[in-house]
Amino acid sequence: MKSIVISMIAAAGLMVAGSAMAAEMHPLAKKHGCSACHTMDKKLVGPSYGDVAKKYKGDKGAAAKLEAKVAKGGSGVWGPMPMPPNAPKVPEADIKELVKWVLSL
Repeated sequence: MKSIVISMIAAAGLMVAGSAMAAEMHPLAKKHGCSACHTMDKKLVGPSYGDVAKKYKGDKGAAAKLEAKVAKGGSGVWGPMPMPPNAPKVPEADIKELVKWVLSL
C-alpha cells in the first residue's frame, strides 16, 4: 500500500513538473524556433532566457536593445557565437512580444 501511494505521488509530481516546463516556453518561441539556441534555464548555443532577464533587469532601454538584437542579429554580449538576424522572417510584433516575455522572467 505504501509503495502505491509513493508511486502515485511521484507520478503526480512528474505530471506537474512536465506541464510547468511546457507552460514556461512562450508559444512564439516555439513557433519561430528560438529553442534551437535558447532554453529557459541553461546556456545552449545562446544564453538562457533567465540569464538574459537577469542581465537586463532594471535596464530601461533593454527592450529596445533586445528587439534590435533579435531583429538584426549581433555578437559580443554572450560570447563568440553571433545571434543571427531574424527579421523579416519573424514579424516585428512577435519580436516585441518575445522580448517583453523574456524581460518578464
